Amino acid sequence: MTPRISARAWDALTSLKLTLVCLALLMVLVVACTLAQVELGTFGAVSVYIRSFLVWWPVPGTAAKLPVFPGGGLVGLVLTLNLVAAQAKRMELSWRKTGLWIVHAGLILLFVGEFVTGAFQVETQLSIEEGQTLSYVESPRRMELALVDTTDPAHDEVYGIPESRLAASKVIEVAGTPISIRVKGFFQNAELTRREQGQGASPADRGVGADVGVRQLPPVSGDNEIDLRAAYVEPIANGRSYGTWLVSNGLGAPQSFLHEGRTWTLSMRRRREYLAYTLRLKQFRHDRYPGTDIPKNFSSLVQIDNPARGEQRDVLISMNQPLRYGGKAFYQASFGKNDTLSVLQVVENPGWLLPYVSCILVGAGLILHFMLALFRSLKRTGALVTR
Repeated sequence: MTPRISARAWDALTSLKLTLVCLALLMVLVVACTLAQVELGTFGAVSVYIRSFLVWWPVPGTAAKLPVFPGGGLVGLVLTLNLVAAQAKRMELSWRKTGLWIVHAGLILLFVGEFVTGAFQVETQLSIEEGQTLSYVESPRRMELALVDTTDPAHDEVYGIPESRLAASKVIEVAGTPISIRVKGFFQNAELTRREQGQGASPADRGVGADVGVRQLPPVSGDNEIDLRAAYVEPIANGRSYGTWLVSNGLGAPQSFLHEGRTWTLSMRRRREYLAYTLRLKQFRHDRYPGTDIPKNFSSLVQIDNPARGEQRDVLISMNQPLRYGGKAFYQASFGKNDTLSVLQVVENPGWLLPYVSCILVGAGLILHFMLALFRSLKRTGALVTR
C-alpha cells in the first residue's frame, strides 16, 4: 500500500462523516429490528439485525441467501475503530484534554462490552419446586438428544448430543460409550399427530414413534414459543442396530433399550449444563398488596451446597436482588404450580461489569472536563487568584 493510499485510508477511518454514517446505519437497524419483531420475535430479530455482521435476505423459492445490509456487529466494529482512530489522531496528550480522553475510553469500553455480551453471554433457566434439589440449568430454546445409562439406580450416566450435531451429522460417535447414533431425519420444528391407516409405514420401528406421524413446520417466532424438535435416530453398538426411534420434546417419558445387560434411554429435551454445586428451593413466596391480587414481591429462599468449597448457606433471591455465584447471576423470573414452583433466569456474562464501568468513566470524564474548563475560565477572568 502506497503512502498516499495509506493516508487516504487513515483519513477515511478517522473522518466525522464515517461516524455519522455509522450512527445513521445503527438507527436504520434499530427501526428494522423493531418492525421485524412482529414476525421474528425479539430474540430472532436481535440475532438477525443487531448481533450479526451482515443482514441476509432469503431468495424466495430457493435456499439461497444474499447479504443486503451491514449488521449491527459490523457497524459497531467500524464505529469503534473510527472512535479509537479519531481519538488517536485529533486528541492532544495534555492535562487539558484528560477528561475527554476518559470520556472516549468509556465509550470505547461500552462498545467492547456489547461485543463481549453478544459473543459470550449465555442465558439459561432453573425451574425448581419447593423441596427439590437440582445441579443443572437448562437452555430455554436449545435442545439435545440425551442418551442416558440408567442401569445403576443410584446414579445416571448422561451423554448429551446438541441439536446442531443432529442437524449436521449422519452418524455420531458418542464418546465414552459403545454406542453411535445414526441420524435418519431431523426436524427443526414439527407437528406430531397420530398416524392413521393409509399413511404408510413410519420410519420408526421401535417405541411410540411407530404410531406417530411427523409433519415439518416453519420455525416459531414468538418469544414465548418453542420449536417442537423431532428426529429419527438409530442406536448402533458393536455393529448391532437397535432399531429406529422417534425422539421429540413433544413426547413424554424417555424410551429405553437394552445393550449387553445395560439399560439406555433416549429423549429429546432442553439442553442442560451441569453445575459444580446444588441448589435446593426451601421456600417460594408470592407476596401481594393487602386486599388485592396485585403482586408485590416474588422471592425464593435457596440453599447452596458446594462440597468442593465446603460451603452450605441460604440465600434469598428476589426481583431486585439476584444471586451472583460461580460466574452466573440467578434472577427471579417467574413461578407456577400454585406458588410451589420457582423459575429463575440464569445469565452468564463475563462482560456484565463493563457497561457500569463505562458509565462511570463517561460521567467522571465529563465532570473532570467541565471542572478543568471552569478552572481555566476563572483563571483568565481573574476570579481565581493563585499564589
